[in-house]
Amino acid sequence: MKTTLLIKKIYLDGFRDLGHLIVKNYFKVFAWFCFVMFFIALYAFVFRVSTGFAFD
Repeated sequence: MKTTLLIKKIYLDGFRDLGHLIVKNYFKVFAWFCFVMFFIALYAFVFRVSTGFAFD
């Protein structure tokens, strides 16, 4: 739980004093896009490992 709160604080502090509204929203969308892509890649890896894919 402590780690989750730390990540939340880092996320909020990262966007606190950014300048223009468009830039701020762009970076928020980009951050969420990166999180989603990371979890998709993680899911694909776990799926391949669980189905016995040979990593040659």
